[in-house]
This record gives sequence, C-alpha cells and structure tokens, in this order.
Amino acid sequence: MAEPAFSVCVYCGSRPGSNPAYAQAAEAVGRWIGSQGGQLVYGGGRSGLMGTVAEATRVAGGRVVGVIPQALVDKELANQACDELHVVQTMHERKAMMAERSDAFLALPGGIGTFEELFEVWTWRQLGYHGKPLGLLNVEGYYDGLLSFLHTSVQNGLMSDWQMDLLSNGTEAADLLKSLVNAAHPDQGSVALRSVI
Repeated sequence: MAEPAFSVCVYCGSRPGSNPAYAQAAEAVGRWIGSQGGQLVYGGGRSGLMGTVAEATRVAGGRVVGVIPQALVDKELANQACDELHVVQTMHERKAMMAERSDAFLALPGGIGTFEELFEVWTWRQLGYHGKPLGLLNVEGYYDGLLSFLHTSVQNGLMSDWQMDLLSNGTEAADLLKSLVNAAHPDQGSVALRSVI
C-alpha cells in the first residue's frame, strides 16, 4: 500500500447514538479519508461510531490505525481489521500515539471520552505543544450547546477569541476535512483532492 497522503485522527463515540445521522456522518468521514488516499487514526474499537468510521475508511481504500488500551480491548471490541492495531497500557499512551501519528484532528459526536480527547489536544495546541489543525463536526446541532457554552466562557473573560479560533467547526464532513487537511499541509498549497461521489 502506498504511503498515505495525510493522516486524520478522529475522536467519536464507542456507541452509535440515537440519531442515525451520527453514523451517516461517521461513514461520510471514513469514506472521504479513504477515497482521498488518507489514513485514519482512531481509538481502535469496532463498536459504535468508532467502528463505522473505521470500516468506511477501509472499504474506501484508506489505511486504518487503531490505538487501544489493554483494559478496553474487550469492552470496546478491538478492531482486528485495522492495518495497524496498537494495544497500549494506558489512556495517556493511547492519546499520545494518536496525536503523534496524525496531521489533524476531528471530533464527531461522542460522549465523555470524546470530549476529553478533544479538549486535551485543543489545550496542547493553545500551549504550543503542536501546531496541527482541529475540527468539530457538528452533526444536526449535536454540539450547539457546547459551542454556546464556550462562547459564554469567552464573554466572561475565561477564554479568548484566539483560543476559539483554533477549533474549526462545520456541518459538512467533506468541507471540514478538506479544510483541515489543507491547513495541515500549507507548504504544499491546496492538496489535490479527488471529488467524492
């Protein structure tokens, strides 16, 4: 398999959620990554939205790298279909490896684990530990409440506009992914991306 054109870390739920649009969005993300010759880096599970995005990436021809702690191998049903499946000892190791292997980060709908992963990598960015772009895919308003709360934090002087500007958000998977990939490779100009049918 050829070297992937880019690598996107996707954070999302190990559950499917109650809205079918979440799984449709996860499938669209995976299909886009795979169709563009990219690589998915994710939490290594085969259940919920995690499994959906991984399978869609694989079917579309992309490379899949999973990173999962030993304690979650059974709980999240480790995805043995990954091109690389790394079983690590701690969540710290998991998140560090996922960040290291990625050019950009994207959060889909998810629960407390997804929130924690997004906020940590966002914090690392604002502290200057990395310069990789971050995105939030707001599927059918799932993150409206969170975004409203974050703006409240800015209005109350506990966050700054420049910190908010570090997190891109959008509702269309392909548009947001293209923006993140191009931001991750500014030296190459606009990455030549194929249209997805």
